[in-house]
Amino acid sequence: MMDNSTIEKNVKRILSELPSNVKLVAAAKTRNAEEIERAIRAGVKIIGENYIQEAESVYPLVREKASWHFIGHLQKNKVKKAVNLFDMIETIDSFKIAVEIDKRCARLSKTMDVLVEVNSGKEPQKSGVIPEEVEQLVKQISSLEHIRIMGLMTMGPRFGNPEDSRPYFKLTKKIFDRISILNIPNVEMRYLSMGMSNSYKVAIEEGTNLVRIGTKIFGERVYEK
Repeated sequence: MMDNSTIEKNVKRILSELPSNVKLVAAAKTRNAEEIERAIRAGVKIIGENYIQEAESVYPLVREKASWHFIGHLQKNKVKKAVNLFDMIETIDSFKIAVEIDKRCARLSKTMDVLVEVNSGKEPQKSGVIPEEVEQLVKQISSLEHIRIMGLMTMGPRFGNPEDSRPYFKLTKKIFDRISILNIPNVEMRYLSMGMSNSYKVAIEEGTNLVRIGTKIFGERVYEK
């Protein structure tokens, strides 16, 4: 586990390196409330969580201090909790899950900001909608009253050469730009979420304005789920 002073130094270094138009999401998978709060104190404004259960355990301790994004795969039975916890869900990959979010948000009189997750590499082990179906899904979701599409998200390879991610980032940016000019009602293509600790610099070169960084802030995880 990384000590708190190192977390602060890492956050400040990363923030100083990011272009002014690029926002940092601190990916807090497996991190405790103390680590998250230290990152917030150092300047992090958005916390990303992969698991509802983990978010529930830390959210009450630091909830008012940052915005909260869900960045993991969202199951239908977790939607009710998700819409209560998060300000944005970055991983919408089906109309079915969008309908469930809309239904739950209607009961709260809440509009949920979402990103559509693109499986830009068409990898069977990853969630996300394939590139050819992104526009159709965006148009479907745009009809839902309590959801506001704010852009797209994609994953690149987590390990290996960061350059391996470039083609996927290029493709997702191309889709993002195409949808942006369609002026679809209830769709505001503001955020393109691409790049993690291993690949965020390449993602920035390819047009991202939202990067999800965990290891370079908090160090290697103690365990994986």
